[in-house]
Amino acid sequence: MPHPNDTKRITKTALYSWVLYKNIPLQLMVIGIIAITVVMRVVPLEMQKRIINEAIGMRDLPALYRYCALYIGAVTLAGVLKFLINLMQVYIGERTLKVVRERLYEHLLSLPIQFYRRTSPGNVISYLITEFIPVATFIGQAVAVPTINILTFFAMAGYMIHLNPTIGLISITIYPIELIVLPRIQKYFRRANRRRIKHTQRLSGLVGEAVSGVHEVHSNASIPLEKGRFSDVLNSLYKATVMQNALKFAIKFVNNFFMSLGPFVLFLIGGYYAIQGHFDVGAIVAFLSAYEKLYDPWKELMEFWQNYQDSSVRYKQIMRAFDHAPEFAQAIEGRDPFALDNDVEVKDLSFVVGGNIKLLDRVSMKVRGGEHVALVGFSGSGKSTLALCIAQLYKYTGGSVLLGGQEVSELSKQDMSYNLGMVAQHPFIFDGTVRENLLYSCQSLALQGGSCTSTGEEPDLDTLIKLTQQVGLFTDVLAFALRSKLGEGKEFDSLREAVVASRREFQGGEDGMFTDVAEHIEFFDMDNYCQYMTVAENIAFGATSDERFDEGHLHLHPDFLDFLEKHSLMAHLVVLGETLARVVTDELGPEPDHVAFRSSPIPENEYAEYQRVANRLDSGEPLSEEEKELILKLALSFVPGIHRQVDMDKGFANRVVNARQSFMDLVNEKYPGAFTFFEADTYMDGLNIQDNILFGRVRAQAPGAEDEINHRIMQALIMQGALEPVAEMGLGFEVGSMGDRLSGGQRQKIALARTFLKNPAILILDEATAALDNKSQGRVQNIISSNLKGKSTVLAVIHRLDMLPHYDKIVVLKAGKIIEQGGYDELLEKKGALYTLINGKDE
Repeated sequence: MPHPNDTKRITKTALYSWVLYKNIPLQLMVIGIIAITVVMRVVPLEMQKRIINEAIGMRDLPALYRYCALYIGAVTLAGVLKFLINLMQVYIGERTLKVVRERLYEHLLSLPIQFYRRTSPGNVISYLITEFIPVATFIGQAVAVPTINILTFFAMAGYMIHLNPTIGLISITIYPIELIVLPRIQKYFRRANRRRIKHTQRLSGLVGEAVSGVHEVHSNASIPLEKGRFSDVLNSLYKATVMQNALKFAIKFVNNFFMSLGPFVLFLIGGYYAIQGHFDVGAIVAFLSAYEKLYDPWKELMEFWQNYQDSSVRYKQIMRAFDHAPEFAQAIEGRDPFALDNDVEVKDLSFVVGGNIKLLDRVSMKVRGGEHVALVGFSGSGKSTLALCIAQLYKYTGGSVLLGGQEVSELSKQDMSYNLGMVAQHPFIFDGTVRENLLYSCQSLALQGGSCTSTGEEPDLDTLIKLTQQVGLFTDVLAFALRSKLGEGKEFDSLREAVVASRREFQGGEDGMFTDVAEHIEFFDMDNYCQYMTVAENIAFGATSDERFDEGHLHLHPDFLDFLEKHSLMAHLVVLGETLARVVTDELGPEPDHVAFRSSPIPENEYAEYQRVANRLDSGEPLSEEEKELILKLALSFVPGIHRQVDMDKGFANRVVNARQSFMDLVNEKYPGAFTFFEADTYMDGLNIQDNILFGRVRAQAPGAEDEINHRIMQALIMQGALEPVAEMGLGFEVGSMGDRLSGGQRQKIALARTFLKNPAILILDEATAALDNKSQGRVQNIISSNLKGKSTVLAVIHRLDMLPHYDKIVVLKAGKIIEQGGYDELLEKKGALYTLINGKDE
């Protein structure tokens, strides 16, 4: 029989319902261990009394050894058992928290899109990650802490009454008084804690909002406004936090005060009985130890109660924040996803938001299976909203949308995913590799019992290469690979050989088969200074994989510094570095744009440091050792062919060339293997694949040359049978968080390719090629027209009107209504809305 929490919506579950959730055997085991632990806590008290009264008082040495052994044995066993109890608490709490988080995360992903438009991502992350930590602690402790402390309390109280009923009862009566005072303070503490959490969430949302909208903040010069809003919330948080801590310290004061009353009673009454001869010293010591141990469970129970209150508040707030029902079922139990026909019918469709704002107003249209329909209109006409309603991303408020005769609002998410694919104008790319993002839809489809291939297997490498070529992504994938370095394993040996073989074609220069691109390459030449290598690379005439000699550390290496001095290179490098620091910072200004750093020898993340160095140079102040190191580092990273701010001195360049052999000799003598020197028949591990194949660098001044060279590299790799392994490396390129290492066009190409891989019966494109250049857009449109027409139904929100002739039907929207629809030529002949849209005027 399933647990009630398995069938309830996660936000409807109670905190305590998770305590025994699939944990009953473990909790029973914990209770058993606790019972033994409590007994082991009482034994040392009795041993203390017997050691003093019987062993020491009677001068009985064997009894002393016996009681001491029993004492240390009981203490050790109690400690080990307590460790085991704590470990089991953590295991129970974290295991249950894992289930709660998984369930809540699944629920979060099913919530309507509109929910996330009014909810800060920072709040969602805070709720799911940070705010749940005390909840896990409470779930783990919910059985163990009350049980062990209640049993310990009564065991110690019973032992105290056993020693002296009068003193024992008086000492215990202190705690009911504490029970009256403490809950009142804790009530105010809980209120303060709720206020603190509320203000913390407001502050988190405010910071997230300001960071996300930083462009608006800058464009409106609204930093003082945002600072004021931040200060108001921060002040409220400050007050709430101070109040919460004041009440927490008040609780501690009350606890400590009542804890001190017990020894006071013992010393007063127990001392009186001892003087009268009715209470021995051993009993006093045992009683005092028992009273101290009596307070520990009481203190832990109070802390547990506070933890419960805190966890309860957090849990309720989290569940209340996400207590929204999903608009659509994720799956329908008892049946497989529908395989629908691909005809689409929209009847009197309306979508109303904000009370009475009609984004769609009684829209109706029919699309036959395999027909391609373009949705056009001015901004705000409702074309994207219509596409999102058909795709079940918005829940329409009136009318009907039928896919294959089935009402969209009644279909599950699995039904929709099984039959429909969508590419948005701003597609989301997940952290991971290019391959993982391409296969995202296929992997999701496989979990639903479907497949992107007829064999049921994952698309193979050939399929991925073919599709990336079709959408224009393959050149990007190849570029990712060519900018990568091969690993050191033997599995790359054959690829190294293929790269060196490909290099020979380029080394042929005018006599080689790639003569038309040879002029755009500066080949490595031992006897000439290379304009497209750094000064450091020119000195070494090689590349390193040794961290001691990389660009971040070479300028610090003592042997390298001695080498520069010995060959009279240091003085010129210092002048070069100082000149670059001055010229570049003057040219770029105080706040340069990101694009400005493409041709700058100063990295963007170090620009502020070099600004300070340039200011010190201009003022004539001496540089610190650290600043001198920065100057040398800058000079060594200078590439004359790219960094045109300063001309390279020919005399210095000749000295560098003349010093190369000496540097090679130094490295081979002192640091063999630290560098791979540029040799025509050797693969250089310190260089990327492109530089290895070219045995040189692409000249930057040739526009479009790199694309043409990459095309020729691809031909060379094909001839060597090495294209597939190189492409596989490119597919393994890490795209970064939210695809931030990709351009907007690359993100759209990946989104298109992963949807084409899925090959859906119905395809919705919401300005899906807006970030692509004209050539790439034409290529994608050609795929849609040649491969999908008559097979997949396509609904495309179009921004480029010259693509309209490729579509069977044009639907023109205005102010949420369809004002005309029909074939392209037919609508132009009518000289209606489409004609006006294209020509910009009425006739």
